[in-house]
Amino acid sequence: MSRIFIIEDDLPLYEELKSRLEEWDHTVSGVSDFSNVLNDFIRFEPELVLIDITLPKYDGFYWCRRIRDISSLPIIFLSSRNHPSDMVMSMQLGSDDYIQKPFNFDVLVAKIDALLRRAYQYQNQSMDVIRFRDAVFDFKRLTGARSGQVLQLTKNESFILSILAANKDQVVSRDELIEQLWDDAKFISDNTLTVNINRIRKKLEEMGLEDAIVTKTGLGYMLKE
Repeated sequence: MSRIFIIEDDLPLYEELKSRLEEWDHTVSGVSDFSNVLNDFIRFEPELVLIDITLPKYDGFYWCRRIRDISSLPIIFLSSRNHPSDMVMSMQLGSDDYIQKPFNFDVLVAKIDALLRRAYQYQNQSMDVIRFRDAVFDFKRLTGARSGQVLQLTKNESFILSILAANKDQVVSRDELIEQLWDDAKFISDNTLTVNINRIRKKLEEMGLEDAIVTKTGLGYMLKE
């Protein structure tokens, strides 16, 4: 199936996750040196990462940031911390989901499967490259470019933007976005979608594309030409 890298210092939990995921034919590896997690990450070449926040040496936010510097693979936080600010921080750093411990393992597997399908099986069937105003977005390369400036998109951001672009100047409902992004609406919160939309807006504004995404209260979002 897929290669999953687990950044977790709770050994019993790591062993349980490894055992359960291997039952689903995933290949699983963990961290040998928490002072240099990136070495293990690069050596293993995973397709998805599970990461705790509270870790020895540096916290999960630090390693999420380091991983995002070199990869756009799916990242899921697993944490016993329930502060909304932690969830928001994880999304702002480019994670794809945040699951609070203790968690239901079937839900975790469903989320992992949905992220892997979206990241590696979905090929943005409607379009790979679009021109919007005077910018170009390449959904395969996860980039946006305008006037020589290039910005990186996460897989979530690219996926959301591709859906909005395929329906340019039309309203796409929140429910439709959630269903397309996460396959089953019960596995994602409205807040997570809001954080992703806000991240996309910020990146578009950095490119000089202010007010590109319009919120239609009670209806959804529209990419406005």
